[in-house]
Amino acid sequence: MTKKRIWVKVFLNIFAWFIGLIWILPVIGILMTAIRPFDEVINGWWHFKEFTPTFSNFINALNHPTAPLIVGMKNSLIIALPATILPLFIATLAGYGISRYHFPLRKGLIIAVVLTLALPQQMIAVPVFQMMSSLGLVDTYMGLILLHTAWGIPWITFFMRNYFKTMPISIEEAARIDGASDFQIFYRVVLPNIFPAIASASALQFTWVWSDFFLALILIYSPDKLLITQRVPLMRGVYHVDWGLLSAASIMVMIVPILIYLLLQRYYVKGMVGWTIK
Repeated sequence: MTKKRIWVKVFLNIFAWFIGLIWILPVIGILMTAIRPFDEVINGWWHFKEFTPTFSNFINALNHPTAPLIVGMKNSLIIALPATILPLFIATLAGYGISRYHFPLRKGLIIAVVLTLALPQQMIAVPVFQMMSSLGLVDTYMGLILLHTAWGIPWITFFMRNYFKTMPISIEEAARIDGASDFQIFYRVVLPNIFPAIASASALQFTWVWSDFFLALILIYSPDKLLITQRVPLMRGVYHVDWGLLSAASIMVMIVPILIYLLLQRYYVKGMVGWTIK
């Protein structure tokens, strides 16, 4: 029985490494294409007869004459930061209220929040554009920030509500007996204990806003306002495709969410309890 368990464990480890290798191979290919000259990867990045690492592709992508990524990074940060902070603030208060207070139509509100999570963006593209056009918010950062905020509030509310459900109410009741108001209880007792959930929700929301292409494509048109995800396709020429340039640009789009995840990794897994349904 012991030998059987050992062989099962060995098989599972080999299988896990195999799956991991399959997943990481495309990333390795993009990285190798990005850091090597075009003539070295024209026949495949896996040929290493010549290997001359260079950062020229990254520099050219940042300073591209048609779609400079350095400008796109600034524009994406202008959108991503407020579109992460605003829904997180609103949805945290909403999630706390739903989890702690009983009011009419409370269950209906929870069901409505869950249903909005299944709503695809493509289904609302036309009405969203018409609404933003009537408000004069097309081709503005404010319009896209409001759209991402509205899109993020439902899932963060659901996420935070589930996290609050895992917290004992006894410490809040003790604070209420000592004369603390609802705001003081939330600010002084609850908020310091939900940092893992806030870190997880902020990392996910920032990643989704930063990586968004579809909603930006609907609202942003001016060349100087294009986000980083909108600029990468513009680097593809009509008669020539510089795969090294595109690979370097793709890595720079991915690197910011990866850094955010590494920064918050300590709290990320702890906060994932917010996806549990109770």
